[in-house]
Amino acid sequence: MPESTEKAAFFPIYLQPGAGRDELPYRLRQQSLLGDFGRAALQTRELDQLLQRAAELCADGLRTRFAQVLEFVPGENRLVGRAGVGWEPDRIADMAFETDVGSPAGYAYKTRQPVITNQLPSEARFKTPQLFTDHGVIRSINVLIERGGEGQDYFGVLEVASADPGWFDQADADFLAAFAGLLGIAIERQQADARLADALEHQSLLTREMSHRVKNSLASVVGLLRVQSRGAQSDEVRAALQEASSRVDTIAQVHDNLARGSRIGFIDFADFIDDFCGRLQANANGNQLRCRAEPMLLLADHGIPLGLLINELVTNAIKHAYPDRCGVIELSACALGDRLHVEVADQGVGLPDGFDINAPRSSLGFKVIRGLVRQLRGRLQLLANNPGARFLIDLPIVPAADPPSAAAR
Repeated sequence: MPESTEKAAFFPIYLQPGAGRDELPYRLRQQSLLGDFGRAALQTRELDQLLQRAAELCADGLRTRFAQVLEFVPGENRLVGRAGVGWEPDRIADMAFETDVGSPAGYAYKTRQPVITNQLPSEARFKTPQLFTDHGVIRSINVLIERGGEGQDYFGVLEVASADPGWFDQADADFLAAFAGLLGIAIERQQADARLADALEHQSLLTREMSHRVKNSLASVVGLLRVQSRGAQSDEVRAALQEASSRVDTIAQVHDNLARGSRIGFIDFADFIDDFCGRLQANANGNQLRCRAEPMLLLADHGIPLGLLINELVTNAIKHAYPDRCGVIELSACALGDRLHVEVADQGVGLPDGFDINAPRSSLGFKVIRGLVRQLRGRLQLLANNPGARFLIDLPIVPAADPPSAAAR
């Protein structure tokens, strides 16, 4: 559009660039809005909200009623409305412009240049869109939105329009171009975040699927061991096979918890303890299991040895604590600073006289317990409990920083 002094003289004075406004506050306001949008872009994770905010701030900065963000749709070769302000609500979703020279937005996209027009009704470069005619629009600015500001990949067009007399000048176009630059970087970040989220979700699905398959495979092993146990000829072999199936079942439970967990690579320890006690209660020989654990997330690498360790201690109490009657076996777990304390206690016959927890033993169960404690770099202590026995496992296991709430479980 010609902007010489001679051309401007043919128009009323309020149509000349900058006329009728205090230029310095006007430009300072635009700079302030750019800062506002920069902060909003860092805080907003929803793309639609970001695009709508961009349209609102651009209209504010250029003192216009109308603004819109148009996205290029490759498959349709069109610019379609994603957000807008000032237009009739039902018209925003229906906005569509061909990417040719038939409209100001299409012209800007086609030529890759900003388009300023202050006389739409007499414009010779393109036709006035019906949307503009319906809203009385007589002037507009269109600038490209470069995705990431690289000048190679274009998201679409940022457009402001006005039905009021006045004049858009090059400084207005520069403001809108700066805004489009910020918007393009924000869009690229949003889309990169979305791609990362999709990749993480895919990884999550793969991990959960793997844990689910491992759990099913271990469940098959448990079934085979139990079948062999029922067919064993001696009580010793039968007991050994039953203990082996219990250990494999514990590992399967950890993988099941991994598949259902809220975070990849972690187990919800409270959920695991609930499931664990529910499974053991069915084979507790009439004893009552009371289990409680604080909600916490533990690394999967800790989950399997810890689960096996608890399984050995509880199973040992079920077998030996109450030889002539049934009783209560308690399991509790809590985080104390950067350590995890797990207690298994009963009120049964207690341990043999002179029992030394650190003495070498021939029992496979106690060998497994000692080996797992060493693997977790913890300590196994025998606490006073009269009557009965009380074992404390003190482990340097740090729970995750954001354990799930009870409601989430």
